[in-house]
Amino acid sequence: MAVEEGIDDYTQDGTVDLKGNPVRRSKRGGWTACSFVVVYEVFERMAYYGISSNLVLYLTRKLHQGTVKSANNVTNWVGTIWITPILGAYVADAHLGRYWTFVFASLIYVTGMSLLTLSVSIPGLKPPPCHQANIDDCKKASTLQLATFFGALYTLAIGTGGTKPNISTIGADQFDDFHPKEKASKLSFFNWWMFSIFFGTLFANTVLVYIQDNVGWTLGYGLPTLGLVISVMIFLAGTPFYRHRVPAGSPFTKMAMVIVAAARKWRVPLPSDPKELHELDLEEYARNGKFMIGSTPTLRFLNKAAVKTGSTDPWMLSAVTQVEETKQMLRMIPILIATFVPSTMIAQINTLFIKQGTTLDRHIGNFKIPPASLAGFVTISMLVCVVLYDRFFVPVIRKWTNNPRGITLLQRMGIGLVLHFVIMAVASLTERYRLNVAKQHGLVENGGQLPLTIFILLPQFVLMGTADAFLEVAKLEFFYDQAPESMKSLGTSYSSTSLGIGNFLSSFLLSTVSDITQRDGHEGWILNNLNKSHLDYYYAFFAVLNFLNFIFFMAMIRFYVYKAEVSDSMHVLTEELKVMRLKASNQEAAKGIA
Repeated sequence: MAVEEGIDDYTQDGTVDLKGNPVRRSKRGGWTACSFVVVYEVFERMAYYGISSNLVLYLTRKLHQGTVKSANNVTNWVGTIWITPILGAYVADAHLGRYWTFVFASLIYVTGMSLLTLSVSIPGLKPPPCHQANIDDCKKASTLQLATFFGALYTLAIGTGGTKPNISTIGADQFDDFHPKEKASKLSFFNWWMFSIFFGTLFANTVLVYIQDNVGWTLGYGLPTLGLVISVMIFLAGTPFYRHRVPAGSPFTKMAMVIVAAARKWRVPLPSDPKELHELDLEEYARNGKFMIGSTPTLRFLNKAAVKTGSTDPWMLSAVTQVEETKQMLRMIPILIATFVPSTMIAQINTLFIKQGTTLDRHIGNFKIPPASLAGFVTISMLVCVVLYDRFFVPVIRKWTNNPRGITLLQRMGIGLVLHFVIMAVASLTERYRLNVAKQHGLVENGGQLPLTIFILLPQFVLMGTADAFLEVAKLEFFYDQAPESMKSLGTSYSSTSLGIGNFLSSFLLSTVSDITQRDGHEGWILNNLNKSHLDYYYAFFAVLNFLNFIFFMAMIRFYVYKAEVSDSMHVLTEELKVMRLKASNQEAAKGIA
């Protein structure tokens, strides 16, 4: 009986310890392991947002860059931050595994943060102070100064490329999909994961930006660097409790094999019975901690890759499971595309929204609010909404829908997309009001500060946090949940890729609109003097873009087929358990003999 309980205690999802041995559920994983991962994320997000939240003001005030240039430098860097996880996911899935990829990348991350702190601290690495109203009259940063500052920023970006796609995946890996209680806990993991992210963000957007604006950039950047070092130490302290997955091979190569094999056999007819397609033995998957996936009728052309023609060349013949894994990644691409536009809206938080705040009255008595602190309301709103959603909305809606999540992930994303349309409509109306006040007080030409409280911008920040509670949480969970088991890191990188492309799209749109609207002698919509600009038109343009994107999203989800839950197949589950129990029993016997 004791032996049987010991066998039952082993995880059934193929996770191992760092030495490659199967792990006991009672010894590793679960919320105990996740506590280290979640606490890491609080400190790491404090470090990242401690840099990014106020970056546009550092570029304008210290490096003397204009509105369009500074905003684009921010979004290009943030875009790189969110694109590099594709490389990190590839290294993790194909070579080093998630844990070691994260460890090595975190060292690069710390190096970048340290260099960045030095670049804002040493006088020779930044131009002299300038208090001119027109920044064009200020001395520009030298090539060496720019190279040092941006070199540090992009070193940091490379580091986050290895940490970001793997840390959330490592957290999710601590729950066994084949264990009912752990699988139920996993449904709440991503909500609380986002909670930890925005808790760290809140500290950065309040305390750190205040220090940067009122005490100095050395301390303002030094504290995030220290926070990052602490976060890495916390993660490493949890190593004895983690479950790990062994690298499953390059997902890009496996996908390419399927596509090439299908293309080379495009004239070969498909058999009427899917069982005639090539597939590996169940024991082969169980031995490697993988899952068998049955053939589906969607994207039927790719099924040709599994048609037997006599050749065993992996570029001519793929197993059904490999074909289905490729389908799963390809099916998500239209949904990924639909998230680019809202990611572009998020890019406005730390660029144009913050620049608007610099033109408004920021005083509460003798206290002066840093413009970037308004981003803290995005965090607060998101935190409140996540808790309300997880604790109240889901239990109530679940009774009507019988869905463990309350509503589907795509429905949750759709609500977020609608909110993004509302956000930009509100932002446009608010900006129109701000410009009218500037005209009434004769502050258009000199670009002076308006006698208008900064809190008129509060609705657009609060709504952005509400939208994040729906779209961003659902997006992260969707791409993780729908990715095949051997490509979870790549699936998670879809979420960060969305943010990356959204930031690059923001740079493109800002430059393009600025250029087009200044042609033929027009003053343009986006100028260094925001009181002469027309951000209200720009935001209205974004509202229209969000509306069109929502229509595209609704069209795409009509054709989307959710990935089948492999653990819902009792036949597959039973066979998997038999193999794993036999393996565990043999190991127990070997230990007894030893």
